[in-house]
Amino acid sequence: MASKNYYDVLGVEKGASKDEIKKAFHKLAHKYHPDKASGDDAKFKEVSEAYSVLSDDKKRAEYDSYGQTFGGGAGGFGGAGFDFSQFQQAFNQGGFAGFDFGDIFGDVFNGGGRQRRGRDISIDLELTFKESVFGVTRHVLLAKTAQCETCKGNGAEPGTKMNTCTYCNGTGKIHETNNSIFGQITMQSPCRHCHATGKIPEEKCHTCRGAGVYKKQEEIDIAVPAGIEGGEMIRLSGAGEAIQGGASGDLYVKVHVTPDSRFKKDGHNILTDLSVKLSDALLGADYKVATLDGEETVTVHGGVTHGELLRIKNKGVPTGHGKRGDLFVRVKINLPQKLSRTAKGLVEKLKEEGI
Repeated sequence: MASKNYYDVLGVEKGASKDEIKKAFHKLAHKYHPDKASGDDAKFKEVSEAYSVLSDDKKRAEYDSYGQTFGGGAGGFGGAGFDFSQFQQAFNQGGFAGFDFGDIFGDVFNGGGRQRRGRDISIDLELTFKESVFGVTRHVLLAKTAQCETCKGNGAEPGTKMNTCTYCNGTGKIHETNNSIFGQITMQSPCRHCHATGKIPEEKCHTCRGAGVYKKQEEIDIAVPAGIEGGEMIRLSGAGEAIQGGASGDLYVKVHVTPDSRFKKDGHNILTDLSVKLSDALLGADYKVATLDGEETVTVHGGVTHGELLRIKNKGVPTGHGKRGDLFVRVKINLPQKLSRTAKGLVEKLKEEGI
């Protein structure tokens, strides 16, 4: 550690404010905390050492002036490296430089204080181009952990008395003391005997055997809004997996739209191509055009240019309140690859007329 720069360790600039330093340490300490599955004891000590110096005005001033070889006396760590017992002592006194360790490690030290919730589920949903434009309701069959219909999630046989859990005294939480790098740490976790509800039934539900939830197939209605794009996500709150004593997770639906060779979306408008004969482009004609609502007649005026857009109103994407965008028809003039002798003669006459 002696060769490392404390500012680099925390990933902040030398002129960083105390709040920026605190936030940087919060993020890194949470990431490297050794009691977490992704923890790294050495990294955690490094960021803790850096924060203990940079969060203290006097130590930071000495460090900025003399570097890491500063302060062999009281208040410094000396060139021999960081004395982790000082960090532990600071923690036992409620944090250093006003830092609230419960704020970082809430989920490690006291169960996080968050409501327990079931697992989120994600699925993919394929739509046709037309379904993505107008919206659709899809019925999807999911195999997931759901609330027990017999006991309504409390794990008790209907009519059975619910007693206070003797393991957690009705709190739904268990406090356990463990040894860690900080010394003895009291951790709080959900009571596994009552599933964090604080109550235990005298007789367990015959359907879920007291779990309050069980694996089942459930049909979910997914309302896809009009105008949705491929890659967008629909979230159905509470439609994920259930858990006893907590909220159900969410269902995330990722939408995939199958391209349609005839149409493309441009905001609330739709684009399509129309192949027009050269003679019709010169003289004008009516053409049948496919739309998402069926065929429509569009008039190609004489002298239309290649790439010109013709508009058919209210045949685009719904915008709400009964309104829709437009369908734009892009004209593509087909030039003949070969001309008959008669046709060639006619074109030569046009050329003579300067057309």
